[in-house]
Amino acid sequence: MEKGLIIIYTGDGKGKTTAALGQAFRAIGHGMKICIIQFVKGKRQTGEIITAEKFKKLLEFHIKGRGFIYNTENMEKHLKAGKEAWEFAKKKISSDKYDIIILDELTYLIKYDIVKESEILSAIKDKPEKLHIIITGRDASEGLIKSADLVSEIKNIKHPIQKGIKAQKGIEF
Repeated sequence: MEKGLIIIYTGDGKGKTTAALGQAFRAIGHGMKICIIQFVKGKRQTGEIITAEKFKKLLEFHIKGRGFIYNTENMEKHLKAGKEAWEFAKKKISSDKYDIIILDELTYLIKYDIVKESEILSAIKDKPEKLHIIITGRDASEGLIKSADLVSEIKNIKHPIQKGIKAQKGIEF
């Protein structure tokens, strides 16, 4: 049976976006068209952005966030960016132009009440039949988990930041 799946990578461990990017890499190998939308991460030059340039025919990459939401002084800018990013994502989901859409850090839109869970669930339910949607982020809501076909929790057991080791190029970004 061919059916577009809803896949969620959640949990407090590092690797949720990395898992989704691995799915994108695998799909590109099959000639599938991918759209990645990052809701939270800022404009930092990451390996995935550099790679996206090399696969322009099959991979669109959109950074819509203003950086990580926690520890911010101007929450209004984050809220506005999140709402605008969701409107953008809804258009991409309904466009029927992609095989896979990755909604990176989407879970924060629900967690911080930027977009109602019911609105996100409705857009996912109404997606084109063969479209796969991959959602990443900590604290996936109960509704998202129930709507998914596959949910993997990535658990933090040990991380270099605990030893004071900063983010490494090619590993975290």
